[in-house]
Amino acid sequence: MDNGRTVTVTPTDPTLLRGRFDAALAAFLRRQRPGRSGHGAGAVYDVLHRFVLAGGKRVRPLFCYWGWRGFGGPDGAPIVAAAAALELFHAFALIHDDILDHSDRRRGQPAMHRIFADLHARSGWRGDPQTYGRDAALLCGDLCAAWSGQMFHECGLEPAQVRRGLAVFSRMRAEVIAGEYLDVLSAAVDGSVASALAVVRMKTARYTVTRPVQIGAALAGADPDAVAALADFGDPIGDAFQLRDDLLGVFGDPRVTGKSNLDDLREGKPTVLMALARQAAGPAGRARLGALVGQPDLDHGGAAEVRRIIEAVGARTSVEQMIRVRADAALAALDRLPLAEPARAALADLGARAADRNA
Repeated sequence: MDNGRTVTVTPTDPTLLRGRFDAALAAFLRRQRPGRSGHGAGAVYDVLHRFVLAGGKRVRPLFCYWGWRGFGGPDGAPIVAAAAALELFHAFALIHDDILDHSDRRRGQPAMHRIFADLHARSGWRGDPQTYGRDAALLCGDLCAAWSGQMFHECGLEPAQVRRGLAVFSRMRAEVIAGEYLDVLSAAVDGSVASALAVVRMKTARYTVTRPVQIGAALAGADPDAVAALADFGDPIGDAFQLRDDLLGVFGDPRVTGKSNLDDLREGKPTVLMALARQAAGPAGRARLGALVGQPDLDHGGAAEVRRIIEAVGARTSVEQMIRVRADAALAALDRLPLAEPARAALADLGARAADRNA
């Protein structure tokens, strides 16, 4: 059983843990449903309930859980709930990111701002559907951020444990917002490889791997030096995760990834991949990239041309090499960390999955 503080033996298969995270999320969300839905809050709840529970790899909860187990934390409902709270923060980040990136799809479904814009249009309400959709989605993202803190506080661990984890959680929240700003700034300024790598580290790497695994370790009472040393594993794996994501954003199959492979190109997203392509391309190639990337109406033919340039100048190969180097460095760092089994093996497997995936 997984109730109260019952300790169970948990296989390392992430699919089984994902089911437990989803059950904890579903139970928390049921408690948040408004008593009366006639004023419209019920619709917001229903949309968020579907968004949070519909798909997702639960990467952040998995790293948090195994950070806890790696430093002697027992399996049980409290750590499952604490780790699952990170998924609500992830929902906040996804909703806001889709607005900033003008992305219409997420996990194979309309993005949050599109859902509300379509609702406005179907209902024949006053005003602009796009403005309504953006504003409603922003508020939904904010609500997910608030819920993540509430779920974390209410997870059932001792107050002293929660305080230790919250110190890292708070740092993670600030870093994600700073990373989003750097992303906006990079698009407006130089678009260099260095600035793109800074965005990767701040916006994604830290909150995908490093901070979640550190939160788990801190909750378990790991020594501060050991918590800090987890960055040697988390940072390069988080970098590799985002670099892979950038490749999938251009070369991925939308039927598998659940999102368009045109959005990044239409937006002109300042990724490491695009920065390397511009750096390596000659004058003619840079001119074509400049003419195509960032065009809101870029079609599949134009995108195919961009992909050919990226591959011809070796940018795709360079990013693949960067992923391999970072994954190898992370796994080497993992061997030096004082982790208990089966956590070490589970984290090594998660790291490999993060760096080498097709969705």
